[in-house]
Amino acid sequence: MLFKRLNEAGSLCVLRVSTQVLAMQGAVISDQNAASDYVRFLHPSQWRELPFDDIFAADWRHPGNPIAYWRHKSCKCAEVLVPHRVESQFLSGAYVIDTAAERRLLDLGFNLPISIDPVLFFRERGGA
Repeated sequence: MLFKRLNEAGSLCVLRVSTQVLAMQGAVISDQNAASDYVRFLHPSQWRELPFDDIFAADWRHPGNPIAYWRHKSCKCAEVLVPHRVESQFLSGAYVIDTAAERRLLDLGFNLPISIDPVLFFRERGGA
């Protein structure tokens, strides 16, 4: 979803959520975007089945191999699905693109740790 919102990156944050949400009743993990036709839904205890190298890869493009590209693109969107809502005690911080976004988040009263990570927002370090 972040890639679809590149032009809004300065007004977005990515919340860090504790892995403790995996213990919530009804929590499920998916090995790719939950709306994908080929998604597998797993019990949180099956987390080792997730393709972490693909999920956390900086680049999902595969020039010359459209099938690998589509698979990896969907895999980058692996999810933890939590019924109803994630309570605030499970939040541990946020990521933003730059210091201006950090300032805006602080001005809103956000009081958890904030990390600046332009790469997470598809920007090179030092640029934006």
